[in-house]
Order: sequence, then structure tokens, then C-alpha cells
Amino acid sequence: MPPQLKPDHVSPSDEEDAAIEAAIASDPDHQGWENAGPPRPAIEVVPDLVEASKRLRGMRGKQRLPTKVHVNLRLDADVVDHFRATGKGWHVRINGVLRKAMLEGQTTD
Repeated sequence: MPPQLKPDHVSPSDEEDAAIEAAIASDPDHQGWENAGPPRPAIEVVPDLVEASKRLRGMRGKQRLPTKVHVNLRLDADVVDHFRATGKGWHVRINGVLRKAMLEGQTTD
């Protein structure tokens, strides 16, 4: 199955494509994939970068003492829209509103 293209996509004509390929071939810095050989693991090519990435990934790690519980919660669309409109961190703000209601002893039916 061919890839789906965006509605405003314009493919180059055969002539334009040939001109692009000719320009690539005439570029003195172009080495071409055909001369690249088999792919190598990133650890062989850029070991410092791979090690730095591993260190960064390991920085956060798993929570030692989980403080949050994952739940599925169905909310009215207008409530979700309101909080989403406030930008990144909207989940945290919903949690804050619920905590405030809990501490004030309010319940809603």
C-alpha cells in the first residue's frame, strides 16, 4: 500500500526528480547509501552519545514510594475542555481542584 500523502502534497515531475538526482550525484560531498555498507549499531558509531542518553534515561527511574494511583475517570467534555484550555499540566490542576474540595469537606452528587 502506498503512503498516504497530505492533500496539498505536490510530487516532483519525472524531469524535476531526475534533476534532483543529478544534483545529488554531482555533489562532491555526497557519498551515497550504496557505498555506506551495512548499518552499524549506534554504540559503535557514537558511543559517548549513547552513554549520555543512558545516563539521562536512568536519572528519573521508577518511583521509590509511589504517590499517585493510575485510574480511568470519565469526566464531562466541557470540564475536560476547560482544563485542557489552560495548557500543559491540566491533569495536575484537576488534581488540585479535587484536593481542595476534599479538604474543604465538599461532596457533589
